[in-house]
Amino acid sequence: MNRNQNIQILITLNQAYLPRLQVMLTSMHSSQPDEKFDIWLLHNSIPEESLEPVTCQCRALGYAFHPVTVDSAAFTGAPVSRQYPREMYYRLLAPFLLPRRLHRILYLDPDILVINQLRLGTDHAYFNSGVLLIDLDQGRNEIIAGDIFNYTREHARELLLPDQDILNAMYGYRTLPVDDSIWNYDARNYNTYLLRSGGVCDMDWVMKCTSVLHFCGKSKPWQKGYIHRFGILYKHYGQLTQRMME
Repeated sequence: MNRNQNIQILITLNQAYLPRLQVMLTSMHSSQPDEKFDIWLLHNSIPEESLEPVTCQCRALGYAFHPVTVDSAAFTGAPVSRQYPREMYYRLLAPFLLPRRLHRILYLDPDILVINQLRLGTDHAYFNSGVLLIDLDQGRNEIIAGDIFNYTREHARELLLPDQDILNAMYGYRTLPVDDSIWNYDARNYNTYLLRSGGVCDMDWVMKCTSVLHFCGKSKPWQKGYIHRFGILYKHYGQLTQRMME
């Protein structure tokens, strides 16, 4: 990405996750206050008044906010259910849902904290789809929506994490890995990272070197009873967000 251009960030979520988006934006600004971002939100008919807090926050942070309501007609024939919500397709079909003037975008799950500089250098492993640097131009050349819908329909019983499984099955061979301990750190697995690194990736290392802290799994740090050690850090950014919006 050109240093003179804003970094393009893609988020897809439903209305319930808007507060999580606000905490993520706070963490981005706290870790890199001089960086400029364009925030693109693909959503399914979130009311404008519900988006207003995010709009106000982006304005205060100096970010451009672009909410895009996705036309349901684009998903004619797509398997859509409680297990396969329409939103699960958005990141895979982002090349066709975003303006063609965009050439590259960084997709981030809303349940993350950005705690360091967000600069990605850029038989396949299984990829977590929570952090994706997407080449939109190449996606427009290679991705076919109908193929994704057909794969979902044909492999419905096999898809445990539907959008992530589809990414790996259909496009894993076109995906390059980055170091997850830096770019997509699973907040549940501190001890695993510590052991795997021979004791190098301790808490001090994480705070210095990790860029994206991802709160994977069903248990989330904004819920009562969260037991993993990074929960207090999430609460810190939550408090910063509340103060910012007062």
